[in-house]
Amino acid sequence: MNDVVFGSGTQEDPWVLKTPPLTSEFQVWKDELNDPPALVVQVGKTRLSYQLRALEDAYAMLKQHGDWMPLGNADEGKPTKPGTLEDWARSADNPVGGYYGLRKGYRGRFANYVGPTLELLGLAELEHNARNNRIRAL
Repeated sequence: MNDVVFGSGTQEDPWVLKTPPLTSEFQVWKDELNDPPALVVQVGKTRLSYQLRALEDAYAMLKQHGDWMPLGNADEGKPTKPGTLEDWARSADNPVGGYYGLRKGYRGRFANYVGPTLELLGLAELEHNARNNRIRAL
C-alpha cells in the first residue's frame, strides 16, 4: 500500500487514499446509517457512493476468480471491458444485479475507488502502474 494515509473510515476521520496509479488523492468512509449502507468517496468536490456490501462482494468474487483481474476503470456512461472489476460491478450477474453505485450519473469508476479501499483493508493486492492496473484477492 503505497502512499496511503490511514484514518478510521468515518466521515469525521476518513481514509485518505490514492487512485491505483498513485496520481490522485481521495477520501473514503463508511456510512452504515445510509439505506442501503454506503461506501462514500469524496474526490475534490465530487461525492460518489457505492453499496457498502460491494467490499465483501468484490472480495468474494476476486477470491473465486483466483488470479489477477484488470481494473477496467470507466465512467458510468462509458462501456466496460469484459473480464474487468468495473464490468463485474455493473453486471446483471453480480450479487446486486447491476450497478453498485448509488448516485445516478456517478455510478462508474468503481474499480478506481473500491480497489484501493480493498487494498487498504488488507483484502486485495493492487498494482500501481501508470495504466492498466490489476487486482487480486489476498
